[in-house]
Amino acid sequence: MHAHLRSERGNSMIETALILPLLLLLTFSIVDFASLFYAYLAIENGVSQATRLAITGAAVADPSNPSQSLSRQDAIMYTFRQATPTLTIPDSAFSFAHMPAGGTSWVAGVGGPGDVEKVTVTYSWSLLTPVIRPFFQNGQFTMQVESAMKNENQFQ
Repeated sequence: MHAHLRSERGNSMIETALILPLLLLLTFSIVDFASLFYAYLAIENGVSQATRLAITGAAVADPSNPSQSLSRQDAIMYTFRQATPTLTIPDSAFSFAHMPAGGTSWVAGVGGPGDVEKVTVTYSWSLLTPVIRPFFQNGQFTMQVESAMKNENQFQ
């Protein structure tokens, strides 16, 4: 009878059953937050690249019709998407504003030479780990990144 109570058979299986769910939760949480961090950095880089294009006023050829140029707003969105090829960003995620030279408030739309241009992207990232999802509204983390720079005057 004593030998039966001191038997350690099955201890490893019980320890594994207790620890494995916690280990998996920790592992998948790390992957989830690393993916979220990647998305934020990618969006931050994309907005920076898009704003750099916006301040130069450079024309971008339409990929579907290279003989024509994209509109300024479409060129900015295209440049952003080229800088973030692994993310799918809808047109509705972009907003554009500018502050005219000498102005004190933002005006909707893309600006011209001498204006301060602001590009904003709002993006929702869906979390994958089921245990973490309830802590975020609709299981998504919404991030907003914006960049503002002064447009260059046309070189003459």
